[in-house]
Amino acid sequence: MHTPTVGPIIGHTTLDQVRIFLRGDWQKNTPVYAGIRYRRAGTTPWSDGKFVELTALRDMTGVITLEHLSSDTHYEYQAGWFSSPVAPSAPHPPTRPWPAPVYSFRTASRQTTTPRAYIVGSCRYLRMTLGVATLPAKGDRIFAAIHRLAQATSPPASALVMTGDQVYVDDLNIFGPDLEYKAITKKYQAAFSQPNIRALMAGTSTYMILDDHEIEDNWPAKAGNQGAALYRNAMAAYDIYQASHGPGHERLADGQLSRELKHYWYQFAHGDIAWFVTDSRTRRNLSAGDRRILDAEQEHALLEWLVDSPARVKLVVTSVLFFPDCARNDHDAWQAFPAQRRRILETLRAHKLKNVVFVSGDIHGSLTSCLRHRQDPDFELHTIVSSPLCNSALLPYAKTSTFILDQPLDGDYHHELTSKVISQDNFAHLVIDTQKIRVTFHDVAGKALQAVDIPLR
Repeated sequence: MHTPTVGPIIGHTTLDQVRIFLRGDWQKNTPVYAGIRYRRAGTTPWSDGKFVELTALRDMTGVITLEHLSSDTHYEYQAGWFSSPVAPSAPHPPTRPWPAPVYSFRTASRQTTTPRAYIVGSCRYLRMTLGVATLPAKGDRIFAAIHRLAQATSPPASALVMTGDQVYVDDLNIFGPDLEYKAITKKYQAAFSQPNIRALMAGTSTYMILDDHEIEDNWPAKAGNQGAALYRNAMAAYDIYQASHGPGHERLADGQLSRELKHYWYQFAHGDIAWFVTDSRTRRNLSAGDRRILDAEQEHALLEWLVDSPARVKLVVTSVLFFPDCARNDHDAWQAFPAQRRRILETLRAHKLKNVVFVSGDIHGSLTSCLRHRQDPDFELHTIVSSPLCNSALLPYAKTSTFILDQPLDGDYHHELTSKVISQDNFAHLVIDTQKIRVTFHDVAGKALQAVDIPLR
């Protein structure tokens, strides 16, 4: 058996199951299969292998679900791919030896009050020239620091949350835009097969959502004549490499994952900490009569979740900035959709919801900020912004002057920074306990740049 060409990537992980993504390679005239075997850490016998056929329709990738696991348990696994004219099965397992690497993951815990940690980041720029990554070590360096922190600190990271721009499909749009499916999938293959990000995602549950650069800058406002073809190919690649191993795909009665994906937004939870990951990119309505960054179905689901979820802490991921507003309004973030933003804010205020945090990326700067209401002293909403993991030399970093801090937001609301604005490559480490969320921003080497406490009420 061969080592995966991309992956393995640990995706959605629950108390008793885990989704694992991996890619093989095409073989002429011979079917290709991927397999995984696993065991509890510290035990000797491996399970029987679980296998899936890989096809060119899915760019030779597959997702294998391991089920009936024990909660809060450390598992080891091996992963590989091979070609064979005969489909593997329990009575007829492949005779080839498994690849040597042994990876590990931990299932979720049933505990509701135990502290939990998360890594948050966005905007990882990796330039591709003639199909080859340029200076790949620069874009991969930060993931070595994330991997060390995710594994070595207590509590270990429950998940890596990547909030957009995991790839830049449009990195050379001025000279020769990538429109074809094959060119776009090559970008994903390069981005997710670098050694440090590969090691990180092989052992840490990874949750992803797209932003504009998975398609095109400021999509769909700047969609050109090739927009339909670009969107079709970009989203086909996104479905395979980012959405396939997430919670969006329903588990069928036979244990397989449904190939149908009804929408890109999704939810997941660990104990009394719940996440709602919005799709703030593909369902926009830019018409003057009903401007929406979230479609009506998604807005309804989000508001219902905010009001009805019993979670103690609720984190809402929106790839673009919820607040503060930017001095230069490019009509791409929530600032350009004030009516829908106000509906969400008024719902939070009317139901006196506490411990809600919006988590974003996009702006190539990191910060924390707090939103309050002029006539309602009980209202308090926080945001955490983490960006970029790796910037392009052509793109500026955000700084304090980027934001409007001396004017009200939507009339009755006002916001203030609760941290400095970090203007360098970085990631955020969140530790959530019973009293606070500690947000620590780290540089590419893992050095702490600043720490901020968000009190929980």
